[in-house]
Amino acid sequence: MKILLYGINYAPELTGIGKYSGEMCEWLASGSHEVRVVCAPPYYPEWKVGSGYKSWFYMTESINGVSVYRCPLFVPKTPSTTTRLLHLLSFALFSAPAVFRQWLWKPDAVFCIEPTFFCAPGALLFSKLRGCKSVLHIQDFELDAMLGLGMGNSGWISNLAKWVERWFMRRFDVISSISYSMLRNAERKVGNSEKLFYFPNWVDTDFLTPNGNADFYRKKWGISDDTKVVLYSGNIGKKQGLEMVLHTAKALGDHAGLLFILVGTGAALPELKELAMQLQLTNLKFFPLQPYQHLPDLLALADVHLVIQKKGAADAVLPSKLTAILAVGGNCIITAESNTELGVLCEKYPGISKRIEPENTEALVSEIKSTLLSLPKIKEGGFNKVARQFALDNLKKDQILGRLVDRLSRE
Repeated sequence: MKILLYGINYAPELTGIGKYSGEMCEWLASGSHEVRVVCAPPYYPEWKVGSGYKSWFYMTESINGVSVYRCPLFVPKTPSTTTRLLHLLSFALFSAPAVFRQWLWKPDAVFCIEPTFFCAPGALLFSKLRGCKSVLHIQDFELDAMLGLGMGNSGWISNLAKWVERWFMRRFDVISSISYSMLRNAERKVGNSEKLFYFPNWVDTDFLTPNGNADFYRKKWGISDDTKVVLYSGNIGKKQGLEMVLHTAKALGDHAGLLFILVGTGAALPELKELAMQLQLTNLKFFPLQPYQHLPDLLALADVHLVIQKKGAADAVLPSKLTAILAVGGNCIITAESNTELGVLCEKYPGISKRIEPENTEALVSEIKSTLLSLPKIKEGGFNKVARQFALDNLKKDQILGRLVDRLSRE
């Protein structure tokens, strides 16, 4: 099968959508499939184009058997609502010619990744004219996320945007997404459950295990063995609302031997660092993204993991960092409303994680206190067995990608 993946993010990005798109395409290419990718140069989550790439030039490269066509785009230094829209629109405009360059290659399927939904018109036009299958894979409902966070949530513009979104979605042959609640949202938009396909993010359960070496980072960062670590690792963006973590650290400042660590980068990082200085936090440290080969060691460092999101975001986006935490048997606190995908997950699998309401600092302070007091040491086998077993049963890469191939073969 010839598969054309069309999405803004791709390897070698280490986190988020680019990581999963890269792993998927390389897995397909290692089998009997030909895979090509139309994407942007790597820029996420630093919001800075990676070394060796240019933001305003086309280029072609081969990565582990996958032909990758990089397209120009605008990358804002300080992302805002307006600059993000320009960023996404610029990629859609500059990438459309690269998609139509694949005409003579005759792909069997076009796999379009949202975000950005701006690419959906070009993907649909190409697939209809070329006579190939069209798949819209929703990693983020970017319109819902924007409206859920209070940006433009009224007036004729938002209503028009919703109508345009529904119109294009209904014309794809298959619509996949990473959670059941997101699929239910998609069904409300398209009115046809037969098009829907559950395609969750996966995790390498052989690589990410409860056996990581926490001492690697304790020695590297000078953290004593008796210090308890509360870890957030991932994108540091606006939708996470990580100010809550800093205020929690302030509230727990008199608890000796407790350290908050934020690992990653993103649009909100400068503001958070400034806030940490204003709060005069001595129990919180920032570190950049770490090499992927040391991810098991980083996750083993945490006594408690945090998956933080603002209200209104939990069903528009499902944080990919959670799959890694589950795989290593991490003890996790999630902020999510009870009726969201994450809330239902916590209810259906008691003990998989602790759930609190979003944007509730007092609840986070209380939960960290009670969780840390009740946990056995990781070195004594104190990993979360419910979380680990869930990952083994539901998140293996071969099983998930194998189901995708079966679905595309049936279309």
